[in-house]
Amino acid sequence: MQLKIMMPKKKHLSAGRAPLILFLCQMISALEVPLDLVQPPTITQQSPKDYIIDPRENIVIQCEAKGKPPPSFSWTRNGTHFDIDKDPLVTMKSGSGTLTVNIMSEGKAETYEGVYQCTARNERGAAISNNIVIRPSRSPLWTKEKLERITLRNGQSLVLPCRPPVGLPPPIIFWMDNSFQRLPQSERVSQGLNGDLYFSNVLPEDTREDYICYARFNHTQTIQQKQPISVKVISVDELNDTIAANLSDTEFYGAKSHRERPPTFLTPEGNASRKEELRGNVLSLECIAEGLPTPIIYWIKEDGTLPINRTFYRNFKKTLQIVQVTEADSGNYQCIAKNALGAIHHIISVTVKASPYWIIAPQNLVLSPGEDGTLICRANGNPKPRISWLLNGVLIEIAPDDPSRKIDGDTIIFSNVQERSSAVYQCNASNEYGYLLANAFVNVLAEPPRIFTSADTLYQVIANRPALLDCAFFGSPLPTIEWFKGAKGSALREDIYVLHENGTLEIPVAQKDSTGTYTCVARNKLGMAKNDIHLEIKDPTRIIKQPEYAVVQRGSTVSFECIVKHDHTLIPTVTWLKDHGELPSDGRFTVDKDHLVVADVSDDDGGTYTCVANTTLDSVSASAVLSVVDVPNPPFDLELTDQLDRSVQLSWTPGDDNNSPITKFIIEYEDAMHEPGLWHHQTEVPGAQTTAQLKLSPYVNYSFRVMAVNSLGRSLPSEASEQYLTKAAEPDKNPTAVEGLGSEPDNLVITWKPLNGFESNGPGLQYKVSWRQKDGDDEWTSMVVADVSKYIVSGTPTFVPYLIKVQALNDAGFAPEPAVVLGHSGEDLPMVAPGNVHVNVVNSTLAEVHWDPVPLKSIRGHLQGYRIYYWKAQSSSTRNRRHIEKKILTFQGSKTRGMLPGLEPFSHYALNVRVVNGKGEGPASPDRVFNTPEGVPSAPSSLKIVNPTLDSLTLEWEPPSHPNGILTEYTLKYQPINSTHELGPLVDLKIPANKTRWTLKNLNFSTRYKFYFYAQTVAGSGSQITEEAITTMDEGKTAGILPPDVGAGKAMASRQVDIATQGWFIGLMCAVALLILILLIVCFIRRNKGGKYPVKEKEDAHADPEIQPMKEDDGTFGEYSDAEDHKPLKKGSRTPSDRTVKKEDSDDSLVDYGEGVNGQFNEDGSFIGQYSGKKEKEPAEGNESSEAPSPVNAMNSFV
Repeated sequence: MQLKIMMPKKKHLSAGRAPLILFLCQMISALEVPLDLVQPPTITQQSPKDYIIDPRENIVIQCEAKGKPPPSFSWTRNGTHFDIDKDPLVTMKSGSGTLTVNIMSEGKAETYEGVYQCTARNERGAAISNNIVIRPSRSPLWTKEKLERITLRNGQSLVLPCRPPVGLPPPIIFWMDNSFQRLPQSERVSQGLNGDLYFSNVLPEDTREDYICYARFNHTQTIQQKQPISVKVISVDELNDTIAANLSDTEFYGAKSHRERPPTFLTPEGNASRKEELRGNVLSLECIAEGLPTPIIYWIKEDGTLPINRTFYRNFKKTLQIVQVTEADSGNYQCIAKNALGAIHHIISVTVKASPYWIIAPQNLVLSPGEDGTLICRANGNPKPRISWLLNGVLIEIAPDDPSRKIDGDTIIFSNVQERSSAVYQCNASNEYGYLLANAFVNVLAEPPRIFTSADTLYQVIANRPALLDCAFFGSPLPTIEWFKGAKGSALREDIYVLHENGTLEIPVAQKDSTGTYTCVARNKLGMAKNDIHLEIKDPTRIIKQPEYAVVQRGSTVSFECIVKHDHTLIPTVTWLKDHGELPSDGRFTVDKDHLVVADVSDDDGGTYTCVANTTLDSVSASAVLSVVDVPNPPFDLELTDQLDRSVQLSWTPGDDNNSPITKFIIEYEDAMHEPGLWHHQTEVPGAQTTAQLKLSPYVNYSFRVMAVNSLGRSLPSEASEQYLTKAAEPDKNPTAVEGLGSEPDNLVITWKPLNGFESNGPGLQYKVSWRQKDGDDEWTSMVVADVSKYIVSGTPTFVPYLIKVQALNDAGFAPEPAVVLGHSGEDLPMVAPGNVHVNVVNSTLAEVHWDPVPLKSIRGHLQGYRIYYWKAQSSSTRNRRHIEKKILTFQGSKTRGMLPGLEPFSHYALNVRVVNGKGEGPASPDRVFNTPEGVPSAPSSLKIVNPTLDSLTLEWEPPSHPNGILTEYTLKYQPINSTHELGPLVDLKIPANKTRWTLKNLNFSTRYKFYFYAQTVAGSGSQITEEAITTMDEGKTAGILPPDVGAGKAMASRQVDIATQGWFIGLMCAVALLILILLIVCFIRRNKGGKYPVKEKEDAHADPEIQPMKEDDGTFGEYSDAEDHKPLKKGSRTPSDRTVKKEDSDDSLVDYGEGVNGQFNEDGSFIGQYSGKKEKEPAEGNESSEAPSPVNAMNSFV
């Protein structure tokens, strides 16, 4: 019976399981008969068919085989038996058929050239090796030859022959010089497949004495060299008369013209050629052409396309290579050589032949007695190979007959085999290009099942991946295989599992519940075998934080992160790769647990960085690209073309953009003639453009440089281009900023901004200055001056309009006609003063002045405006003379009125008005005087409280520093304050203006009072000043006086009495204690009723007493609040002074006020302060706040 597996039909694998199919195929091919069973020989190792040996070393011809019993070996050489025992140099390795020929001691390798074949034989059959052809390698020397110098004209073609000696194997050819430096090759100069060196056209730099062809024989590791070839390239124009007389045209190599010519082929010759290649080899097609200019080679395949993944161009596209060539690659290939003068083509017809190759190679066949089987030997080739069979190394036609065997072409059919049917069969497939030989045995055995997989093997598999549990078995007849899970499990079914023919159990998607013990059972009619397999499922390794794409600038630091999650029983190894290779061994690369850090990044660090996490079961990776960016490298190879008088074309080659696209190029120029070393902006062009048409100016020695710009910035400048001097021409423009202004009454100063050297357009730059009176009929007067910027015309009338023009000229001619500019001759002082000056006093600080304009002719210049001089003459009250300080206000233009702000009330002023031009001021108008009315006074300068007693306080003060009129009286207001800061009734008292001291009597003892004090004129009340003071408890105690800033001192009583022993004092203290108790009760009751002391009311208590609101509910004053650290009362607000000029006081806007000159508005230059009026501070904001009362005084205030 034929050996087969009795198993349910296997499920088909999906395309996604292709790697699994490959694994299973490997397992099937590895299924072999155990070596402890009888079996025919099998060749396991042999030398290659074409065996080239090194003649300097011993010859080793391999032949290894296995079998049971172990096989014996024999050899044939050139078809006859090779008696090893008769040759003392030949030995056979024990236990094998490998031969060793000891030629290192004596003998020659050439003696053992020939065709060898090994036979391995035992009682079950004989296996044979391939025919092994032994040939020693050869590296012969070049034959001696005398090489003449080759002399040829510039531009001719040249072929330097190599013609290396025939070696085995063929040598590798290359060209070098005497210094062992490879000769440079290009589209013009290249080496052909035959080793010759081809020049499409020669240049003078090709002249040299040492063109040397080298042949390297790799098998013997030797290099041979040809005699040096000398080449001299000359130009016919350089030939002197002597050389021309001694050399004929025929002595020049090829005698071809050096002029430009269309291409012709140097190899291959003609218009067509043929090429034959074997299947699987590399097809190499070559076309090398000569011509001037150098031709370019193109390749096409007629009636087809070149295979994309197998086509390569070598040798500057002169060689076309197709790897792994197949019969489909046969056809016509056309190479085309083209230059500017024409094109030529050559057709190569390619035929692909094939030595035999297997379609189905015969496989060993194990059968049990009585079974049937087949051996199949199927091969293909071009031409079709012939199939022949051998039995134990003998042609099957002459081998002993076997009734169980039938031959049918490439198939042998066996039926009802017996043990005697065991043998080794050889299949030979051959054609003219080679042969294939395969051994396959038929072994007839009867064996119970056996399992080769080790018992209790543990498999560990990653979850969600296939699990393959191996059960390698053998038996004859072929056993059936069953799988079980667990000790009492039933047979596993194919709806969940896949059972393969080689016994492997596949779990397509292993899960955690797949963990367990599996049992493989093998049965045939001769017995049964089983084996336990253990499976563990592990969590997959995952990269939960992958490195990310990074763009960094050169010199910075970058970090890649790679965080790995894995099964707790597996230990991962994290490795970082760069471009799929190891990281550079550089201290700048630092790897820790989860990060790769690259410091001081350079351009070479750019690439793909991969984090690879490996465990014993799986491997995962994640990659990120690092792009190193920087400003571009400078452009180079600047070239000037199309050089014209007014333009030139600049071209350049961009530098490396350093991974950030170039967005634009900036072009700058230097004028080496006029401004050497100074670079100016010329133009900008887009980043995709590498040429620019530049506009030029005449008579400039230009140099250009280019800078590239990307998102990171600007490159360094390129090297400067060559200099280009443009021709001189007349100026294109005239001077700018032309003006005509007189510096004296009788001259005209004409000025202009001269042209710079770049704008001069040529040498000899001058200016033609022309002028004439605007309103006259005079002709233009002109003067040509040197390269200056000013010309003075003398003897002109005063302030007369002139028409002016300035024209540039140089040695090449005049600039275009210039524009005409209006100017004036010099100014003189005005002759007339403004008339009809009168003053309107608006209020105590503001007056309005009016005047009549002066005649325009009398101004004798450009009207700048009118200027008012005003000053305070003397006080209306004292009539005392004061130092006169004049103030100035200037009103621009032709205004005829203006406002004088910041005047002092109750003052006597004088003023005059003058007209102003560019030269200065005219005469002053007659003085006009005016008086300002009275205003409200300022606050008294000081207020002191002295000599406090039990019932009186004395006030002393100083008058206001600015009375602003005649004081009419003082007003004193005061009110008591108790310990809760509540204000008592207000008392109003008028005091004559001539007083500076006042005593208040009949006051309460030990009581705090607040005083409000201010002065008055007929215009109203001034700002107030406040103060606080306390009357004494008795004559033995002192009363504290609390000035606002500086203490007024504590007033002492006139007598001092020890009141601690007085009876009335003891009674008073008892009364005070009783009152305090009553007060606490009252406060407690009021608090329970919701009584509050509003902060707002306390703040309102410190306002002006006259405007203090009364509470609507009880008619009392607002409560007092202590809001500062050192003041018992919060500061009140002073009443604004009437001196403030409000909007309704005048209808004039700010444009009516003049522009000050030397502090025009007032002495200190502060216009706003004078015009708006000085705001006096509120009463509680002055310096009058008092010290906090003592606890005793606060308590006494309730009495």
